[in-house]
Amino acid sequence: MIPLFKPYMPKHITDGLNEILYSGKLTYGQWGRTLEKEIQTYLGTEKALVVNNYASALNVALSALGVRAGDEVIASPVCCLQSSQPLAVKGLKVVWADVEPKTGTLSPDSVKEKITARTKAIMHNQHLGYAGYIDEINAIAHSAGIFTIDDCTDGMGIIYKGKKVGNCGSDATVISMQAVRLPNAIEGGIVVLNDKKHFDVAKKARDLGVDRSVFRDSRGEISPQCDITSVGYAALMNEVNAYIALKQMPELESLLNQQRENANHWKEKIKNDGLNCTPLFEIENTLPNYWVFGLLTNKKNELIDYFRDKGYYASSVHLNNNNYSLFGKQDELKGVNEFYNKFFAVPCGWWM
Repeated sequence: MIPLFKPYMPKHITDGLNEILYSGKLTYGQWGRTLEKEIQTYLGTEKALVVNNYASALNVALSALGVRAGDEVIASPVCCLQSSQPLAVKGLKVVWADVEPKTGTLSPDSVKEKITARTKAIMHNQHLGYAGYIDEINAIAHSAGIFTIDDCTDGMGIIYKGKKVGNCGSDATVISMQAVRLPNAIEGGIVVLNDKKHFDVAKKARDLGVDRSVFRDSRGEISPQCDITSVGYAALMNEVNAYIALKQMPELESLLNQQRENANHWKEKIKNDGLNCTPLFEIENTLPNYWVFGLLTNKKNELIDYFRDKGYYASSVHLNNNNYSLFGKQDELKGVNEFYNKFFAVPCGWWM
């Protein structure tokens, strides 16, 4: 059975890992900073930081933007729990907006209807490696004086109107480097801020609220002159995880290109085989990373079984998060229901 997800690991990586393991320098340092520079170059922005996991990336972004317990955040329920649970942990009121049934991405019209005086941010999921309506959502948010956070749990390498997602004008972008993402750090995350003042806050927020440039005095002791004025997380990435992700960066584009070739093969196969399904609609001037290949059908369970019988592990991937009582009972979302009833994914990764 060809799996839907698979971790990538470069060859000949163990020699470098052994050197790090016995170096006496395991916490964030040389390799973390080098990875950060590589990611900044790749995304086209200097305001990107690496952290120890996706939840930390989201928490750091929320802190940098000043989103606090009790604030409302509009989000799509068509997402991973990795995206929604940190919002609940932080004490935010998650307000579910509807999605467009042909894309699975946030409906700008629904988002506009959900904004209240208590709304502080919009969490914009780039669903399974397919870009959403970034400009439209950003315009709605900024006209209302609220922030946008692009949720890229699966989104590294998506192209939106000629730019990498992470550099498209959203106030923040959070990207996962968990084991089955590209690149993977086994566990890791990236947080990107659009405004330097938010970036400066994020740098401290990922490191216990500390400004390392003044934390120690000339004798190497913790300086009493260095005040801690804001909350922070123990979210720095360690050197082992950073090294593993760094060694994948030179191969990232070739791996993504392989996934895009696989997607083209799927499009031809679906067309030629006359199967009762259609590829997920792609928004104009976008290029997915095809973390999976999305399909829509009126015979979902039948086709999931069909593809599994053919040796491809097909799946719905996620359960809509508005099913979970944690987030409270909210309005029925017709687009979400229609999308879930029709959507499934087949493998499209570099390993095919």
